[in-house]
Amino acid sequence: MKKTLLFIFFLQVVSFLQAQNPIVPPGVYIADPSAHLWKDGKMYVYGSRDESPDYYCSWSYDVLSSSDLKTWERHENRFSSRGANDQVLYGDFALYAPDCQYANGRYYMYYCLASGKSTEGVATSKSPAGPFINGTNINVFGHNEIDPCVFIDDDGQAYYIWGQFTAKMARMKPNMMEIDSTTIKDNIVTEKEHFFHEGGYMVKRNGIYYFVYAHMGRSGRPTCIGYATSKSPMGPFTYGGVIIDNDHCDPGCWNNHGSIAEFNGKWYVFYHRSTHGSNTMRKACVEPITFNSDGSINEVEMTTQGAGEPLPATQELDAARACLLYGNVRITALNKDNEILTGFRNGDAAAYKYLDFSSKVDSFIVKVAPGGKGISIDVALDNSWGNSIGRVNIPGNSDGTSIKTYSCKIQPVKGIHSIWLKFYGEGGNHVKVDSFLFR
Repeated sequence: MKKTLLFIFFLQVVSFLQAQNPIVPPGVYIADPSAHLWKDGKMYVYGSRDESPDYYCSWSYDVLSSSDLKTWERHENRFSSRGANDQVLYGDFALYAPDCQYANGRYYMYYCLASGKSTEGVATSKSPAGPFINGTNINVFGHNEIDPCVFIDDDGQAYYIWGQFTAKMARMKPNMMEIDSTTIKDNIVTEKEHFFHEGGYMVKRNGIYYFVYAHMGRSGRPTCIGYATSKSPMGPFTYGGVIIDNDHCDPGCWNNHGSIAEFNGKWYVFYHRSTHGSNTMRKACVEPITFNSDGSINEVEMTTQGAGEPLPATQELDAARACLLYGNVRITALNKDNEILTGFRNGDAAAYKYLDFSSKVDSFIVKVAPGGKGISIDVALDNSWGNSIGRVNIPGNSDGTSIKTYSCKIQPVKGIHSIWLKFYGEGGNHVKVDSFLFR
């Protein structure tokens, strides 16, 4: 147990992030994004904050907000379970995936502790960006698991959702801090019937309740965001399918966790990708989604452009924004504020979707920190095995730390394309690709 600490309201630290996936900047790792559009017209994303390749999550939460889904603000350290602004006085455990809801004139952040008991909790704020204070345990009557979510129906009734392998649900009391134990229902969705792993989230659209979750049905891992539907908030739920799959976002990819939300009449899926060749270093991303007339959701692919339009090919693009990685290549940190591609083996590939070649270009320009042995980078359109438009050779005999610029001529390109970088040679473990553009 901890001694009571005086909470100090720190000045809010905000950083501004530009469009493109991921929606967090280099050196920042926010996973399990739970998205909500609040009354100020902004989208807010609540998620766990990763900090190490050795363990999941950390002891504090950041909050992301955006008025256009393209430029994001990062509100740092909005809630903590230890440290100077500790708001969980009953345990020093790491904070797993959170959620947030608005009721009774305040915002309630529901958190999850990496603890065998007293896992579920709630803190409050007058602002959607926090800071959130006075962490209080939620009694879940022995069903101590992870990943809380709260859904408020049209009649004002709130439902508490949590669980791993099987989803639990219960009605909440009007104070939004307690559940009605007589209403607890298990097996709302299950691994056997719905491929449910964890990370439940619920929304309602056109009279249909959508239960969104980490989906275990592919690759033997929960790499997908899946969904099930019902006409009642507590089911029964019918399996719907996959919304997005983050397989091949990184060699260390293990799980996914996310949400869906409407913004300016369009719907989006929020999810995360692994990075650093690690299943515990993850970054939040977003993609637009569409519904069919029967309410089903079409599966979408991972992109680099995210919620925005295809990216100008003449605009410098960080190599770490690759949406697909094949082979051993992975994203890692060159320094605190810069992430790069490295770890190449012969034949590895990285993809970027999508680039707009409306401006005339004839050259590919890439910034690289060369290593002791050279590599070649083949530039291809639309897939990794054909449509090559140019190749740049990167010499060896360098220390792998100094960024240098290399270029090659390319064949004419018009229209919107995905770009694939294919790597050949023996020097990949010591070569670092920083960014590229077309000119």
